[in-house]
Amino acid sequence: MQQHRTVAVIGALDEEVELISQSLQDLTHTHAAGLDIALGDIASASGPIGVAAAVAGMGLVNAASAAQYMIDAFAPEAVIFSGIGGNLSPDLHINDVVLGKTLRYLDSDMALIGQAYPGLSEYHSDPRLMGIASDVLSSMGIHHREGIIASGNRFIEGADRIADVRSQTRADVAEMEGAAVCHVAARNDTPALVIRALSDNADTEYEKFRDFDISEYAHTAARVVVGIIKALS
Repeated sequence: MQQHRTVAVIGALDEEVELISQSLQDLTHTHAAGLDIALGDIASASGPIGVAAAVAGMGLVNAASAAQYMIDAFAPEAVIFSGIGGNLSPDLHINDVVLGKTLRYLDSDMALIGQAYPGLSEYHSDPRLMGIASDVLSSMGIHHREGIIASGNRFIEGADRIADVRSQTRADVAEMEGAAVCHVAARNDTPALVIRALSDNADTEYEKFRDFDISEYAHTAARVVVGIIKALS
């Protein structure tokens, strides 16, 4: 990968990063901090943009660790988290996309956590990146929303847990990484964007969900990421 503008892309699962890696020109790999990092270029409107893409694993600590390493190692102009999420909204449907306008932790006392820099009680995707993503989604004909994403270290399934998450956060989507990525990005003053393609309605227990083929939904989010990078000016 040449030395030029770079975007860091993170997913939790192999399927969430696979298509992005396949889209890179001059693909190479490096290994560090427990990560297999795919490096390459994507042609944009303003010339080639370097991409560093990695699978972090599930959960807040894995996501935060990956985000901090990618920022330290590659000084990206943006960090994008791409993947699937559980739908919590009756107005959304499977394979719709939610852009994380607001990201909130589950089961967290933000009055304490928010005492540290950057002093926030919730986190936000970068407005410019959301605008580019929205344009890409519209051009692809994908129904989408700039919404609220709830992040926690547990798999959400069933009516009781959905009600609990909605009560805490008013979220459209439940997942396990996004708030941590935006939190770390905010601490480093780096623009970030979280993209979630809806893979289920939070109505399936994990032991059954893990056997599902999620590639269709993961690839929806990944195609949006590639489109965003191509549209960067």
